[in-house]
Amino acid sequence: MVLSKFPDTYSRTMIYLRILLLFTTITTMTETLVSQYSKLASCANPEFDRKVNSYLEYTAPVISVTDAYNDRDKILFVDARGFGEYKVSHIPAARFVDYNKFDLDMLKDIPKNKRIVVYCSIGYRSEKIATKMIKAGFTNVSNLYGSIFEWANAGHDLYDLQGKPTKNIHTYNKKWGKWVNNPEYNKLW
Repeated sequence: MVLSKFPDTYSRTMIYLRILLLFTTITTMTETLVSQYSKLASCANPEFDRKVNSYLEYTAPVISVTDAYNDRDKILFVDARGFGEYKVSHIPAARFVDYNKFDLDMLKDIPKNKRIVVYCSIGYRSEKIATKMIKAGFTNVSNLYGSIFEWANAGHDLYDLQGKPTKNIHTYNKKWGKWVNNPEYNKLW
C-alpha cells in the first residue's frame, strides 16, 4: 500500500473547515473587542450624525453634548486637536493634549478615576486618545459625540487662548466647516 503525502479529500475538507471556523472565531472576537461600546448619543443634524457615526469605532464610550454640558462643572474636558485649532477656541477650562504629540505623561497629574470627556472636531481623534487613556487605566473617560462642532452647534460657550469668550471656531478646513451650522459662529481654518 502506498501512502500519499496528502490526506484524502474528506480529511482535507475537514482541515479546511476547522481553519475557517478558527478564522471566523478570531475575527468575531476581534470585532467584539474593537467595538465594545454602543452609540448612545447623536447630533441634531441627521446628516452630521451619520458622518460622525461613520468615523467612530466605539472603542470608547460616547457622551452627548447635552449630557456633557449639563455636567460640565464635574468634568475635565481634554482637547485632542492641534494647537492651531485649540488657540482659536476651546471648551472652557479644557486641557490641551495635541493628538499628534499625545503622551500619557501629559495626564500623569490626573487621578485615574476623574471624570474626563475628550473632544476634537467631530470625535475621531478624541476617540483614539480616549481609547489610549482607557487602556492606561483611566476608568471614567468618554468621547464627546460630535465634539466641538456639535458643542458650537448647540450654542455653548467657547473660549480663546486668552480665556475670553469667542464666537470663532476652527473647522479644520472649508469642507469640514459645513458641519458647523450655527450662524453665531465664525468658521476659521
